[in-house]
Amino acid sequence: MAIGPELKQFRIEVSGNGVVHLVFDMPGRSMNVFSNAAIEEIGRFADWLKASDMAGVVIRSGKSSAFCAGADLAELETAYDTIMAAPAVDRDRLAFEHFFRLSHGLRRLETAGKPIAVAIAGLALGGGCEFALAAHHRVLADHRQATFGLPESLVGLLPGGGGTQRLPRLIGIQAALPVLLEGARIGGQAATTIGLAHELVPPGEEIDAAERWVLSRAQAVQPWDRPDWQAGEAPHVAAVVAESRSKMLAETLGHYPAPSAILDCVEQGFSQDFDTAIRTEMQIFAKLIQRREPRNMIRTLFLGRLDHERLKRNGMNPKVTEAVGAVSNALGVQSERGKELSDAFCRAGFRVDAASRAEFDGHVAGAVYWIDDEPTSWGKELLRARLANADAAAAVWRSQLDEPERRAADYLLVTQAGFPAYLGGLFAAGLT
Repeated sequence: MAIGPELKQFRIEVSGNGVVHLVFDMPGRSMNVFSNAAIEEIGRFADWLKASDMAGVVIRSGKSSAFCAGADLAELETAYDTIMAAPAVDRDRLAFEHFFRLSHGLRRLETAGKPIAVAIAGLALGGGCEFALAAHHRVLADHRQATFGLPESLVGLLPGGGGTQRLPRLIGIQAALPVLLEGARIGGQAATTIGLAHELVPPGEEIDAAERWVLSRAQAVQPWDRPDWQAGEAPHVAAVVAESRSKMLAETLGHYPAPSAILDCVEQGFSQDFDTAIRTEMQIFAKLIQRREPRNMIRTLFLGRLDHERLKRNGMNPKVTEAVGAVSNALGVQSERGKELSDAFCRAGFRVDAASRAEFDGHVAGAVYWIDDEPTSWGKELLRARLANADAAAAVWRSQLDEPERRAADYLLVTQAGFPAYLGGLFAAGLT
């Protein structure tokens, strides 16, 4: 007899001792990701669990490749297009309602009143990490592939499933910021030392260990939901965030909104009750997702990378590298140039050379890219002219490349030719 709600992205297995195993096993996929369908099923399972008489839950992966690699970024780009096609007055609400579903589902899961343990034997990244953080007990296999990470900032986003709130509460703000801002991963003994994992066990023993904890009559309450919870670092949050923000802006020159948004989430949410904090996180996420930088970075650094890897395996069209070479030559980042143009390249975030570095001038990216913003300067005008030349060179090749090839070309333009990731490239993304 089937137990629980009907699920397709997960399956439910019940052990003889009354422990439910929620197995994440997306059909037809080599790796689990949080699709819209998977997010909807998490909420349905949480609601069923609360009313059930089960002893508790072990969450695990049905894939050998990883626990969960994060969000379905192709679906995310579709959501972006839908939101931006709506009237401007409706976009914040639409973004919040669409993307808050994961956070809301995970919150219902962790407050269902049943002990929940997660067994991690591979990568738990992005939404997969947030899924694990919503469990009351985390068991980690002692294997180099078994790691936690929140790499959303690397594609211009922030962890919108409660990651900016649970992680600092679990391991402290200082330890959490490298994970949130730089995409650092934590595994092995380091994860248990800082409190991210509760147990580190030999590979193959993580599921049994998770089940033992569930049967130990452990308390099914998160630390931040206990009456005695205190955010010990709360008085120091502003100072820690200010120091991190200053360092980050010096490195990014204000072109990347995601790190600032992440710091806003931590600073504003850390002293709030948890339910308010995750809504604060999503309000900030809803604004961020409407910007051009995440769209450009997802298309180039994620979709473009996948296209490049696939094309390389199957035989790369030589026109892709020829097109990148032509645009790189027209742009002339590495060519001989005067100081004004060189300074403008640096200030715009182009990778010039190790000796050339711009100082942050206090300008944080807004509705207009720094290149197009006022006030103008001679160097900025020269850079605009170079970009116009490069765009004209790209236009010659666009009709000769299909969409995956254009994204792959942008990936090479960013990763090899020094083009800034926030601009995305000139073939598929463009300076729009």
